[in-house]
Amino acid sequence: MKLIIAATLAASAVAFAPSQVAQTSSALSASLDGLVGALEPAGVFDPLGLAEKATDATLQRYREAELAHGRIAMLAVVGFLVGEKVEGSAFLFDASISGPAITHITQVPDGFWPVIIAFIGAYEASRAEAGWVDPADCPVDQPGLLRDDYLPGDLKFDPLGLKPEDDEEFA
Repeated sequence: MKLIIAATLAASAVAFAPSQVAQTSSALSASLDGLVGALEPAGVFDPLGLAEKATDATLQRYREAELAHGRIAMLAVVGFLVGEKVEGSAFLFDASISGPAITHITQVPDGFWPVIIAFIGAYEASRAEAGWVDPADCPVDQPGLLRDDYLPGDLKFDPLGLKPEDDEEFA
């Protein structure tokens, strides 16, 4: 019994030991090494192996999509929490929205949707102009090509000044 407990403790302790990462010289690993956000000890997180057949341009588009969808998910969570907290308050929609937050979207007045669609459209248009190559200048075999000077997810919005200025610190 003591042997089993010792083996279990030793096996679980290995999870906290620093791992040796094999260094390869393939073009793929070179493109993955430069991605911002790959932090130790996890490194590049790609459990489905999507990066194995991807080019550098495809990896950049994956990163852009990952960041955009992650931000939308975070805003959705905040929306649910705020919706639960302010249910029935008079400052928004004259207290006409009630019930669980999951049902609030069906209770929003019709005039609200054009405003939301206009704001989302303006945001997406500015993001597309900042990040993507004009389709007229883009090769036929590379649709959705990102600009060389564009860092995926960098919207140039940092009101608190949290983004590091130094490239080494940023990476």
